[in-house]
Amino acid sequence: MEIENKVWYDKHYKIMLLIPVLLFIFSIGYLINFQIKNGDIIYKDVSLTGGTTITVFDANVKIDEIKSALEKDFSDISIREILDFRTGAQKGFILETKATTEKIKPALEDYLGYVLNQNNSSIEFSGESVSLGFYKQLRFSVLIAFLLMALVVFLIFRTFVPSAAVIFAALADITMTLFVVDIFGITLSVAGIVSFLMLIGYSVDTDILLTTRVLKGKEGSVNERIYGAFKTGMTMTLTAIAAISVSLFFVYSASGTLRQMFTIILIGLFFDMINTWLTNASIIKWYAEKKVKT
Repeated sequence: MEIENKVWYDKHYKIMLLIPVLLFIFSIGYLINFQIKNGDIIYKDVSLTGGTTITVFDANVKIDEIKSALEKDFSDISIREILDFRTGAQKGFILETKATTEKIKPALEDYLGYVLNQNNSSIEFSGESVSLGFYKQLRFSVLIAFLLMALVVFLIFRTFVPSAAVIFAALADITMTLFVVDIFGITLSVAGIVSFLMLIGYSVDTDILLTTRVLKGKEGSVNERIYGAFKTGMTMTLTAIAAISVSLFFVYSASGTLRQMFTIILIGLFFDMINTWLTNASIIKWYAEKKVKT
């Protein structure tokens, strides 16, 4: 059975490489189209566009009803519950809109039937120019982090093909994750952007492990080294997925910020398995066998 698996893999690993490559091309095409239609490659919340955030500590308000009442005048409004971490009971809600405080506050007070003050609520407003400036800084930070990661990878391997394979796998992880985030209409906050920074680190771990084992290892054949790296890498990834899944389960209702971060990382880890063990493994195997022949 091992021999049959080895023969099958040797015959089809180049074809397997087409699956993530086609998915990457499709994701790029979708993001370009999304950019043309929406002016950016993501949906942004008020922390990145500017607007008003009102937190109201009222356990009796029905979220669906208040949203239906207010979205007639504020089409971009977003409302989510604040839940008790232990009991899951509603403690209040958070309202976000691009409208100014002067417009949304009276409308919300009319619906609630009482005046919002520092005892029953908190109100935050961020200007559009400040929020957009902060968003640009975050995007620049992600770009710099990616470029520094690429530089470190080139310094480690000092060879174009293996380094490019690791960098491509990380880029594909981010691109495909963005594609899924947009498909599901997830509105990203500052925490969502930060999670992509974390994803860069997660993405390169298994790729560097694989490339190091195959190119610098001395024991066994190329396939055996790939399989050894696969067992270690999958253990790392599945452990991370299990830990984040458990954390997501406990914070899903209690914290929208952590829910978004954990969701994006989980999506990224799923694509990391594809891009590491189909994309990078195929390229490294191809490169290693050509290197042996020459």
